[in-house]
Amino acid sequence: MSPRTSPLRATAAALVLAAVTTACGATGGRDDDRGLTLGYFPNLTHAPALVGVENGLLREALGEDTPLSTQTFNAGPDAVNAVFSGEIDAAFIGPSPTVNGWAQSEGAALRVIAGSTSGGAGLVVRSGIDDVEDLSGATLATPQLGNTQDVALRWFAREQGWLVDTEGGGDLSVIPQDNAETVNAFALGEIDGAWLPEPYLSRLVIESGGELLLDESGQWPETGGDFVTTHLIVNADFLATHPEEVERLLRGHIDTVDWVNTHPEDARRTAAAHLADLTGNRPEPEVVASAFDNMTFTVDPIAPSLAAGAEHAQTVGLIDPVDLNGIYALDPLNGLLREAGRDEVAGPQEEQ
Repeated sequence: MSPRTSPLRATAAALVLAAVTTACGATGGRDDDRGLTLGYFPNLTHAPALVGVENGLLREALGEDTPLSTQTFNAGPDAVNAVFSGEIDAAFIGPSPTVNGWAQSEGAALRVIAGSTSGGAGLVVRSGIDDVEDLSGATLATPQLGNTQDVALRWFAREQGWLVDTEGGGDLSVIPQDNAETVNAFALGEIDGAWLPEPYLSRLVIESGGELLLDESGQWPETGGDFVTTHLIVNADFLATHPEEVERLLRGHIDTVDWVNTHPEDARRTAAAHLADLTGNRPEPEVVASAFDNMTFTVDPIAPSLAAGAEHAQTVGLIDPVDLNGIYALDPLNGLLREAGRDEVAGPQEEQ
């Protein structure tokens, strides 16, 4: 590894080497009778997945001939690796691991087929930090080096003219760490704040008296405050060989997002119940309500924000330049939306 290779790039290269090795061994070996395997995270930003699995809408849409199996992940690279290898066929995932997976597979491994969640991220700080100028010299956490919120914070710091490095130094100290660790560190006063997704954002505010200094939606004026937090991707080979199963998955996803938006209180309870089943811990109702209020659930992938996020990551030195042409496969989704008499969603550089 050359001296200029960043830790994130080295990690991504190792991930892809392992993924490609696994995928080569799995090519042609997928059991076509297994149905569809879906990956998602035990996280409220994946609420459509939590709800769709818990209330059976996804299983119902797939039908008896396509059994649904699920697998949960705690890190984007692990989910991307599973998509690469064919271990899972589709996944709810954030934009940064999607871009990394697309780049490292040279556009061969995955496609984005729908949106899921927008918003639900921002910078929470301790008492005494009242405006942006007070952040100079502060220690702030993010979930993971190069993840979606880490890129957002580093881009924001650059916009302020602050120097930030990947070792926690500079005008602003950015420390990537596990979200649960961040919750404890903030409560103990070991950090000054964190740029986090829900429900951890709401937990810092509700449980530890933090204040939301910056809602990330305010950083996206070009998209009216909308930005992709979670979208739905599919293994590219599975899309090519099982288009009917993908269409049925999308039908179930559309139905789930509609149900979440028309039954918000029931959706909160359903998501919390599924989280309790997955993790053994049921989030507090106040935290769930706050988190849901900070998010928008939509099948629109908000494509311009993915491209902008990739450019931000490139600019702050976390990834190499990447061509995202072809990353979206929105025809199946738009076909279903047309069938229902609804507006289609746009890909990059398209007008709705």
